[in-house]
Amino acid sequence: MQRKILLPVLAFCICWISCKQETTSVTKIAFGSCGDQDWPQPVLTLAANNKPDAFIFLGDNIYGDTKNMDTLENKYKRWQAQPDFKRLDSATKIFAVWDDHDYGWNDDGKYYEFKKESKELFLKYFKEPAASERRKHEGIYHTEYIKSGEKTVQLILLDVRTFRSNLLLYKKGDSLPRKEYFYTPDYKPHTSPDSTLLGAEQWKWLEGELAKPADLRLICGGSQFSIEYNGYEAWANFPHEQKKMLELIKKTKANSVLFLSGDVHYAEISKLEEPGLYPIYDVTSSGITSTWDFATLNKNRLEGPIMENHFGLLTITWEKDPVIRMEIIDKLNNSRIEYTIKGSEIQFN
Repeated sequence: MQRKILLPVLAFCICWISCKQETTSVTKIAFGSCGDQDWPQPVLTLAANNKPDAFIFLGDNIYGDTKNMDTLENKYKRWQAQPDFKRLDSATKIFAVWDDHDYGWNDDGKYYEFKKESKELFLKYFKEPAASERRKHEGIYHTEYIKSGEKTVQLILLDVRTFRSNLLLYKKGDSLPRKEYFYTPDYKPHTSPDSTLLGAEQWKWLEGELAKPADLRLICGGSQFSIEYNGYEAWANFPHEQKKMLELIKKTKANSVLFLSGDVHYAEISKLEEPGLYPIYDVTSSGITSTWDFATLNKNRLEGPIMENHFGLLTITWEKDPVIRMEIIDKLNNSRIEYTIKGSEIQFN
């Protein structure tokens, strides 16, 4: 009699476990930046092999560095003719922002003379639909969504070039924030609140986007957000703008914000602590082909730096409390960084 009772119970348990496994969905998002159009890009093939739901290019997608639009377009053509890019393009959805080198000129901002023409090429080669909101305003800021069952990832694609004020040059004799600096900084932080990184219209748009529902929000841009000031390009060069972002997240009560960034030619994960706000993580993936000799000081660094060519990968397992795994995978397909948090860690209490 007991055996007859146990068999249906066992069958029910097996069925329940099976159903639970089937209903636990997973979202994979790969990302990277800083790739020279004339160099092989095998990390893009590795990214494609991971079968992500999307790949996000985080700027310096080509090295344009020109004021000749024919030259810029030819560089896009050479890049997208590469076998590695074609494999990625056929394997997943591609989203993108730009940074200075594909915008057109090193470290440039709102005074770059050909930003309108450059935008048209960006939209053309990233196959932006004719009806896209991106075509209706200045700059390339935009929002996309990735759905996984009932779960939604919001991709907030920032433009940190079109509206950005000029940087302040570091001058010999300027004081350094830390005596440990072993290099000479290029730029010092702005002190004037009139300087801007995003510009008034993009800030207004961003507030509306953060108020929309989402289960995870990825704020994507070329400039690192959560690092300390290091003398190179970053949000820390505009400390009032960085503070404005943190206050906006608080104001909108936007849960589950995580930053993805590029630019610096190495990978790292940083964590910024702010009173009244959950930790703000920033995963930097920079080095599809580019490398750098050293990593700057960063007291907010949790993992890294990884100096070899690589791409980044987020894997979100949609459990009751989602599991968010951040990885950096190098050109030899080795997982060099793996850092995991729960969704509840990046929410307001």
